[in-house]
Amino acid sequence: MIRNGRRKTALAAVAGASVLALGLTACGTGGGGDAPEATGFDAEAAKGQDITFWVMGGDTPDEAREYLIDAYADATGGKLTIEQQDWSDALTKLTNQLPDAKNTPDVTEIGNTWSPTFTTAGAFTDLSPIYEDLGGDKLLPSFVEVGEVDGKQYALPYYFGSRYITYRKDIWSAAGLDVPKTLDEFGESVAKLRTDSQSGFYIGGQDWRNGISWIFANGGELAVKDGDKWSSSLSDPKTIAGLEQFQEIFTSASNAPATEDDSTPWININNDKNGAAPTAATIIAPGWAHWSIGDYTGDDDKGAEVREWNDATFGVFPLPGVEEGTVAPVFAGGSNIGISAKSENQAGAKELLRIIFSDEYQSMLAKNGLGPANVDFVGDLGDDQFAKALIDSALGSKLTPAAPGWAAVEGQKILEEFFGKIAEGGDVAALAKEYDAKIDEVING
Repeated sequence: MIRNGRRKTALAAVAGASVLALGLTACGTGGGGDAPEATGFDAEAAKGQDITFWVMGGDTPDEAREYLIDAYADATGGKLTIEQQDWSDALTKLTNQLPDAKNTPDVTEIGNTWSPTFTTAGAFTDLSPIYEDLGGDKLLPSFVEVGEVDGKQYALPYYFGSRYITYRKDIWSAAGLDVPKTLDEFGESVAKLRTDSQSGFYIGGQDWRNGISWIFANGGELAVKDGDKWSSSLSDPKTIAGLEQFQEIFTSASNAPATEDDSTPWININNDKNGAAPTAATIIAPGWAHWSIGDYTGDDDKGAEVREWNDATFGVFPLPGVEEGTVAPVFAGGSNIGISAKSENQAGAKELLRIIFSDEYQSMLAKNGLGPANVDFVGDLGDDQFAKALIDSALGSKLTPAAPGWAAVEGQKILEEFFGKIAEGGDVAALAKEYDAKIDEVING
């Protein structure tokens, strides 16, 4: 299970890397060129193949890794090597090594927001011949969509996560506040909780992955597609409404720096190990963060703080929508998975996917708090408050645009700059127009 903040960067993976230098043209385009022929499973050819699987960060639990290694050996007689990559430099490594047959991973996890860039560049093997065997229409549709090119599947869902609100029950109760029913009510409540030493709602100014929830809740979009062309839509009136709402909540409720993007707010909502008061009454974070929230019980053998959830102090709820009874669409975190088009072990790689999409592995992911690729296993997430908040928030969650140049948008930190200037109190409409132009320069690849 994911505990004690082992995954700090999550999908802030593209920070610091630019995809303008993508060296993937050698892979072909959209699976074309010298991409391997689309074929089904070949268990006989997979026998004895040693393969490498890249996982990103610490999300895949040790139990699951051990299962994959053992199951692959049983199925093929070959060796599976799992190599963990840091999100911070994964984009650069993928860009450099996927086109190189001698150094490419055979199978790799990939951030869902990067999938359109890599799939349209032809970096992955066409999985359409085995798509139905791996789950077909039972696989999370939005994640399947970002891994498709011309109706063929190149990257499939690996797991999904979602974001929800964690709050200090003790602080909210002392202020006479109840769980809010609308997004406006949420903003009003957290503004009342702000003091010089405590954020009513801790969110960094450049934290666009959480900030876009206000855009989505107001019916806005980051970009829209007309025919074959994508265009930034920051200037759309609905998007503007969401940005103004985000600006107001940052200004009135958060003490976080306007320059902060990828944060670890579970630290802020906890009392520190010496018992000092928290610096946040409310946060928004991925579902796995609850393992890092609670009363301090000591340090583990690696010196990391161990926290135990306390229901009397902490609670969770989905971010409410604009209308009472609705949930705000949040950014759907998670990853896709694909086979490198340059892998020399295509048969073995497909056998690994067969194991990953098996009932046993999908259930294992869910029981470890990761949303399974196959929605038939969502029930294995459990029925506690964390599972309920995760599922409720995930039902309406949204992805970033499935545009071929979206990874370039992230790689250049365009949205970090934009949201940071919004947080600093800049003119929303003027900034939206300026950054529409910047995004339009790269969004179509």
